[in-house]
This record gives sequence, structure tokens and C-alpha cells, in this order.
Amino acid sequence: MPGEFDFIRRFLSHFPKARVPVGPGDDCAVLAPSRGPLCVTTDCVVEDVHFTRASFSPEDIGHKALAVNLSDVASMGATPRWFLCSLALPKDFPLAHLSGLARGMAALAREHRIDLVGGNFTSARELSVTITATGELSHPPLTRSGARPGDGLYVSGTLGDARLGLAHLRAGLTRSAAVRRQRRPQPRVALGQLAARFASAALDVSDGLAQDLGHLCTASQVRATVELARLPMSAVVRRELGPEGALAGGEDYELLLAVPSRRGRAFEQACVRAGHVVTRVGEVSRGAGWVIVDEDGRAVRRPGGFDHFGSASGVD
Repeated sequence: MPGEFDFIRRFLSHFPKARVPVGPGDDCAVLAPSRGPLCVTTDCVVEDVHFTRASFSPEDIGHKALAVNLSDVASMGATPRWFLCSLALPKDFPLAHLSGLARGMAALAREHRIDLVGGNFTSARELSVTITATGELSHPPLTRSGARPGDGLYVSGTLGDARLGLAHLRAGLTRSAAVRRQRRPQPRVALGQLAARFASAALDVSDGLAQDLGHLCTASQVRATVELARLPMSAVVRRELGPEGALAGGEDYELLLAVPSRRGRAFEQACVRAGHVVTRVGEVSRGAGWVIVDEDGRAVRRPGGFDHFGSASGVD
């Protein structure tokens, strides 16, 4: 029966040696001083909350665990640098599955040039993966509190795909594009770095645009108006979920950006040149709260978003 250090050696074998003075294997990692300020985030994915082992491969789980943290780094406009990984494994977790989890995580780490510098292993009833990631800032950080009246509101990519992917998985469908968005979200790191030159505020859309927009308005003490007709949706999301599904669906890990009007056109052109898809969905004004309006400017019912302590149990 493999022991703790067998698991550690197997997991680390899939990652290159970290470019730091002291990396995995000691009680602490030692990191070289950064050229700019660092932002730090931590998040976890937990079995039967964020994934099921029946519907996600080990590679999917490893990818997603790192991706959700990189999405936070992206929302600050930062460059990923280092991360720590803490694994809680069921006692019967196969070594082969651990290798798969490491491969999925390591592939995304290589793509974004972020080094694994340490972590922890423990046993638990269910599988959970906790990541702490750091990013280096070369610009002032994009925060939730920087939006100002007159800013345009932009969303990257399309909304609602991950929610639809979850519905497909529950229906036994495993090969749709929406399922891939649920299993393997793509953090918008490059877009975040570009947006840092233009935007006044940002956050990643992890709990649904409806809920995350409220976070931005509260932090910035502004009001937001979003036009229902402008919401970016894939054809299949529009057909199967509609706009409400796009507003309320969690785990898209797209970016919501507030961009001053004087920079809006330059931002849009820079995104086109870099190959980033962004859609202007509304604007910021004085006041509080937010509203969704139809083509006639009438307010429509506001859906909620995902809340770990307010929603029904199950995979979110």
C-alpha cells in the first residue's frame, strides 16, 4: 500500500523543478523577491460540490483546481508566478488517478508559466484540492472598487456555458462543448494583463454575472445597468437556458470589466488585435444596485447567482 511520501513523489514527478531558492520538500518554500507587488489568492474544489469523480477525469479535476485560482489572478491583471497545492485524498485513491490529477494541473501550469513551490497531503473522506496562487503586478491592481460613473461594462467570452455543461452532465451527456467549459474552464490571464492598461475595475465571473455584478456595484458604490439583448451567449445556451441562465450560471470564469468611456474604443481595438472576445453589456452610473433592462429599457426580473450556503446542495 503506497504511503504519504509515495504520493508526494508521484505527484511532484509531473512538475518541473521550481525556479525558486527553495521549493517542495522543505517546511516552507523560499521565494526570490519580486519585481513588483504580489497578489495572493486561494480557492479549492471539493468532491460532490465542484465535481464528481464519475463525471470528471483526474486530469479535469487538476486543471480546474488551478484554473479557478488563475482566474482570480487574471482579474487583478497580474502575471502568475507561484502556487502551492494541498490535497486531501480518500484512503483508497489510486496512484494512477493522482498522476492524472497532476498531469492536468501541470499542463495548465506550464501554459501560464507558474511554478509549484510546495503544498501538503492529508487523508479525507472525499477528494479536495486547495490551491494558493500568487501573481506579480506590473500595473496598479484591478479591484472591485474602482468602477466610476460613465464606465462601460464589458464581459469576456460567453456566459452560461458552464451551467449548461452541468445540466448536460446530469442528463448523461458528456461530450458537448458546454461540458468542456464546465470541466476545463480557461482563465483569461492574457486578457487581464491587457485590461490592466485600460480598465478601472474587474472581477472574475465565478458565481454568475447577476451576483458578481452586485459585488462590483457594492464595492465601487455605483449603480450598473445591463442590457439583456447584449449578453454574450452561445447559440446552444440561448436555446436551452436563455438570458436568465446566462445571468445566473456560475463557473464561467470570464472577466467582468469596467472601462472608462474615454478608453473604451482603444480597449476594444486592443482586444481585437490580441484575439480577445469582449462584449460591452452595459454601463455604470451614480447610485446603488443594478438593473437588467430589455430592448425597450424596461427592468426585467433579476435572477440570483450561486451561493455555497444559500443554494441547494450538489455540484455547483
